[in-house]
Amino acid sequence: MLLPAPRAKWELFMTQDVPDAVVPSAGESPAQATPAASRRIHRRLYDWVLHWAETPYALPALFILSFAESSFFPIPPDVLLIALVMGARTRWFRYAAVCTVASALGGILGYAIGYGLMESIGQRIIAFYQAEEYYARVMDWYSRYDYWIVFIAALTPIPYKVFTIASGAFHMNLLGFTLVSIVGRGTRFFAVAALLYVFGPPMKRLIDKYFDLLCIVFVLLLIGGFAVIKLF
Repeated sequence: MLLPAPRAKWELFMTQDVPDAVVPSAGESPAQATPAASRRIHRRLYDWVLHWAETPYALPALFILSFAESSFFPIPPDVLLIALVMGARTRWFRYAAVCTVASALGGILGYAIGYGLMESIGQRIIAFYQAEEYYARVMDWYSRYDYWIVFIAALTPIPYKVFTIASGAFHMNLLGFTLVSIVGRGTRFFAVAALLYVFGPPMKRLIDKYFDLLCIVFVLLLIGGFAVIKLF
């Protein structure tokens, strides 16, 4: 359960006037709303997550956000991680460690959902994000790439929650899944925090603008490196 936001900000979030055209109907997920509605909802969640950096509950919020994002919550913890590191750069290691541990634990929750609660909960999460077709592809990738696909999902902007749930449904070895999650998520969070610590505001602007591209380039370089090793 997420920590309660300060009353004034939470009430503003919930009661702000929004045109009917961009409000999803009852029972409709953000993914099913119009593009404008989806962006509006996503932006509100983004701002709500970000405001925790200004409260005394920033570190618990970072833990809970990192945990929840691995199984059902849509906003990645990088949003809050970046804000916290920029506010206290000497604590970059602590923040990255919290993100990594919480995200790996949240991944185990996603695994448990896929392993034993796929029909009752897992399918609903997949349907909420309208990721049924994507989930079918993920299952095919598992049969081909095994742990590597989990590592790539843990490192990149690919929706990690779909992969944690699929890992359980696919009955992947839990220890191997956990280790790969720790390495993948740790690489991502420590890289972001370390770059912000070393380079400060210029790096924040670069990450904000090119985060997805940077992750993809890193993975391509990693895959290319292993391909070269195999040649020898």
